[in-house]
Amino acid sequence: MSQPLMAVPRTGRVIATLALAGVTAAVMQTLVTPLLADLPTILHTSHSNAAWVVTATLLVAGVCVPISGRLGDMIGKRRMLLVCCIPLIAGSVVCALSSSAVLMITGRGLQGIGMGMIPLGIALLRDILPAEKLSSSIALVSASMGIGGGIGLPVSAAVAQYADWRFLFWGSAALATAVAVLILAFVPDVPIAAKGQRFDTIGALGLAMGLVCLLLTVSKGADWGWGSPTTLGLAVAAVVVLAAWGWFEWRTTDPLVDLRTTVRPRVLLTNLTSVFIGFGMYASMLVVPQLLQFPAATGYGLGQSMLAAGLWMLPGGLAMMAVSPLGGRLTNARGPKVTLVCGAVVLATGYGAALLLSATAPGLMLAIVVMNSGIALAYGAMPALIMGAVPLAETGAANGFNALMRSLGTSVGAAVIGVVLAQMTTSVGGVTFTSENGFRTGLLLGGGFALVSAAIAALIPAPRPERLAPRNPAGTANETDSAHTSVSR
Repeated sequence: MSQPLMAVPRTGRVIATLALAGVTAAVMQTLVTPLLADLPTILHTSHSNAAWVVTATLLVAGVCVPISGRLGDMIGKRRMLLVCCIPLIAGSVVCALSSSAVLMITGRGLQGIGMGMIPLGIALLRDILPAEKLSSSIALVSASMGIGGGIGLPVSAAVAQYADWRFLFWGSAALATAVAVLILAFVPDVPIAAKGQRFDTIGALGLAMGLVCLLLTVSKGADWGWGSPTTLGLAVAAVVVLAAWGWFEWRTTDPLVDLRTTVRPRVLLTNLTSVFIGFGMYASMLVVPQLLQFPAATGYGLGQSMLAAGLWMLPGGLAMMAVSPLGGRLTNARGPKVTLVCGAVVLATGYGAALLLSATAPGLMLAIVVMNSGIALAYGAMPALIMGAVPLAETGAANGFNALMRSLGTSVGAAVIGVVLAQMTTSVGGVTFTSENGFRTGLLLGGGFALVSAAIAALIPAPRPERLAPRNPAGTANETDSAHTSVSR
């Protein structure tokens, strides 16, 4: 086995720091969940305006994650990780000081800029870790998004219920500051693989415009009406702009996203699987909390408080933490394709368990543990597949694009499941609720898309030797050659 180009002492500290960065990004996303019902009162605004507190983070993250990945390849991943900390801290402070919808939405948009931490951290692992540690480390950092969501939700609910809601954002600012300090202390600088390449400004603007139109269509279409001129106009604009962007990216030098790489079957099918995995993951996030919190008088709701519901879901986050290292071992033994297929099948099994066990809170807790175990396996395998198929100079951008595919899956999933839950309703005591059949349909859709993702993942071809990472100019093997071989089988 070839020796690494650089020695990285205390790799455990590096891995822990990058995992904490991922958890921090996840906490930022779930932070406002306990406040959603109260936001119109807190911000003195309408429900539709308050919804932008969630939408703003989604939109900005979708635009910025691929750009952050590309900049990480060009100017250094450690530097970009530190850059991502700045808007996370600033956005948290702005939200903590907010008393209006405009300020809160601005702060949440700033937080969205920093969401590129996870793909940047995963790409950095390839640069610094030996082969024997790479797969398990990728799995842990990849799963940190789910871990942070699972742990952050009950903590946020407890703070919102028993303290001033502003403490949520002061806490997130402190957490992001701690991550920045740990990155400075423990994460090393590494050689810049794409140094000297130009930044594709036109490609970045085109992708931003296209994604804003697309994400607004899928996230706000139900509110505006799927047949409304605004929704249809944005959908048409998304298709036209993204098609023009793809044409430009295919022909330009040093593109933001190298489409020649993304259309390789191994990368293309992994990204397509990511979309369906994202859909499958988000269906449970919409259905299970509502089942736990709906009044028992409905006959199927379990009457739990927000805090209690979060605590019932907490074991799911802990399961991700426990399963991710096992996923890394499976990847080392059988390759990331097998791990991805297994993860999708386990996710579908979790949905089956939810359909059978939804009558009790412990039953739903067990189903969430199974679902999140599948997500942990899948999320750890997807970056390994991507990095096993792209050149070293593109790992940041490729991981950012894969993260975008997952985000698109969750956005589409939220729109589809949201329509199902809104249309299939029942009335109890003069109040309209989503019906039991509506929830069951949502669970069936989530399980069905998980099975589709398993079928697509099964079609991912084996790697070709000539696509391994290039060697360094001195002719000795780059440190990532052996790691690349490890994760790409």
